Amino acid sequence: MASIRDIAKMAGVSAASVSRILNNDQTFSINEHTRQRVIEIANQVNYSKEKNKRGSRNTGDDLAIALIVRHSAESELDDPYFQHIRQGIEKEAAKWRLKVVRVFRMRDKQKDWQQLQKYGAVIMIGEMTTDALEEVMKYNQKLILVDNYQNDAQYDCIRTDFASKTFEILDTLYAKGHRNIAFIGGIASKVDKDGEVHFYKEEVRAEQYRQWMKLKDLEQFSHSFQKDWSPESGLQMAEEMLALNPRPTAVVVASDPMSVGVYRAINVRGLRIPEDISVISFDDIEMARYMNPALSSVRMEAQEMGRLAVNMAKERILETRTMPITVICASQLIIRESVD
Repeated sequence: MASIRDIAKMAGVSAASVSRILNNDQTFSINEHTRQRVIEIANQVNYSKEKNKRGSRNTGDDLAIALIVRHSAESELDDPYFQHIRQGIEKEAAKWRLKVVRVFRMRDKQKDWQQLQKYGAVIMIGEMTTDALEEVMKYNQKLILVDNYQNDAQYDCIRTDFASKTFEILDTLYAKGHRNIAFIGGIASKVDKDGEVHFYKEEVRAEQYRQWMKLKDLEQFSHSFQKDWSPESGLQMAEEMLALNPRPTAVVVASDPMSVGVYRAINVRGLRIPEDISVISFDDIEMARYMNPALSSVRMEAQEMGRLAVNMAKERILETRTMPITVICASQLIIRESVD
């Protein structure tokens, strides 16, 4: 159950002001719009004086966000990107006194779907199949998707600009004289409502790479390698790439952890970065700037994506917005020593 402090945080006023408004203090002078706003929020979160007696500060499920992630605990540890999104969610929720409850992972075989109806909103991180999204919507329609590329206008959705950023990377390499450009990345996947993973090669960066090479009439140099997202796979795919004749002069890698393997393969071959081959990646993890040479990479403020998701959930909880929106977050291409 929401407390006076919770309502104050949501309304952007002091707890004392909320108390005087809800107690109908006639001597309290305040803007009428603010007064109505506080009353509306109190009604929306089912505030009750009786259930919020002195000493009770527990935030109930009506002011809680259910969090569902598509990845396993192990894959989250391997990829800082997902960690940062989750951390952004938890930090922003704490700022507004909203509780975040990780109800289940999509890969769990047993899931309690019905519990979703008691939460103020639901945030899902990662790509899910349509049936999984529809299952959530049965119980809670205040759903926000993060890092999801679902083309369905009924959902609130936050996604990266990695599609257009891939074009920017390739344009940058093209301007530097590169034509024989390869791509190394992971296979995309979605999780269905039963926890089964469905793999497909149409990952957004890989697709944009193939389209760009075709648009530039460079299909004779179009070589895309896709496996899982590990550094080991990066190493294996880089070895295949380096065996091509003619050998690519540049490679776009879909994630920094994979780039670690790519660097290793290039070094083992006795080749130099960027003199023999330029490398640009995605994520800009802290390690990127300390690699030798420093790795050029795309920086996405993943924590900001998480914070944005909470603010969208808050709008849904308070019903200040009912229209679904899609937000495309801008990333930054950082050129370092790995590109020539």
